[in-house]
Amino acid sequence: MKVREKTSRTAMAMTTRASAAVLMGALVLSPAVLAQTPSPNEAEQIKSRQRISTMEGALERAVSNGVENLLRQVRALMPEPPMLSGVPKVRGFRLDGYGVFFDVEVPALRLPLTWPLRYVIEDNQAAVAAVLAELRALVADQIPRERDRFESLARRLELRAVTPRVNPRAADPVVTDPDEAYTKAVRESLIDAMIESSGPITIGPDEWLTVAARDNAPRDPLMPGDTAGLNTLLFRVRGADLVSFRGGRLTLEDVRRRVEVHEN
Repeated sequence: MKVREKTSRTAMAMTTRASAAVLMGALVLSPAVLAQTPSPNEAEQIKSRQRISTMEGALERAVSNGVENLLRQVRALMPEPPMLSGVPKVRGFRLDGYGVFFDVEVPALRLPLTWPLRYVIEDNQAAVAAVLAELRALVADQIPRERDRFESLARRLELRAVTPRVNPRAADPVVTDPDEAYTKAVRESLIDAMIESSGPITIGPDEWLTVAARDNAPRDPLMPGDTAGLNTLLFRVRGADLVSFRGGRLTLEDVRRRVEVHEN
C-alpha cells in the first residue's frame, strides 16, 4: 500500500515537472511565433503592395496592347516591321497624402531602314530606284546574310512601287507620323487600364491615381545632357471619379474626358 502511494506521488511529480517544462517552452517560443505572424497593419501593407503589383501588370499589358495595335497597322503598310527597344516596365508606389503613382517605361519605336521608302512610294515612284541604290550602298559592307535580307526587301518594295494601288493611304497617320501614332495607341491603352483595372487599389476621393509614361531609349553617352526627343506623358485621375465609375454614376467615356494629360 505504501509502495503504491509512493509510486503515485512520484508519477504526479513527474507529470507536474513535464507540464511545467511544456509551459516554459511555450513561453520561450511564443515571441518567435508572434514574430512570424504579421500584425494587422503589416498584413494590410502586404495586401496593398500586392494590389499595386497587380496594377503594375495591368499597365504593362496595356502598353503591350498599344504596341500591338500600332504594329498591326504598320505590317499592312511595310514588309519590314519596326523594332522595339526592350519591353514595358512599371513600378508603382503609394504617396501619403497624394495617392498612388506609377512610373511606366515605354519601349521606344525603332523604324526599319526601309521606312523612308514609304514616302517615296506614295509620293514619287520615279525616285524609288535612286533611293534603293543609295540604301544598297549603305549596306554594302554588311555581312552577307544582312545584304541578302535587304535585297529581298528591296525587291518587294520595287514591286510595290510599280503596282497600282487601289486605295492609297498616304494620309494614314501611321505613314505621316508613326511616332505620334505610336504615342496615341499607348496613351489610349494606358488611360483605359487606369480606369478599368484600378478597382482593387484604395484611392481616397481627394487622392489621385497618376501614371507617368516615358520613353526607355537610353541617352547618348557622348551627350549626357541632351534631352531632345525625350518627354514624359503624365496622366492623372481623381479617386472620386474612379469611385463614381465603379458605382455606375460615370461611364468609361465620362472618366476618359476627366483624365488630366500633361506633357513634360
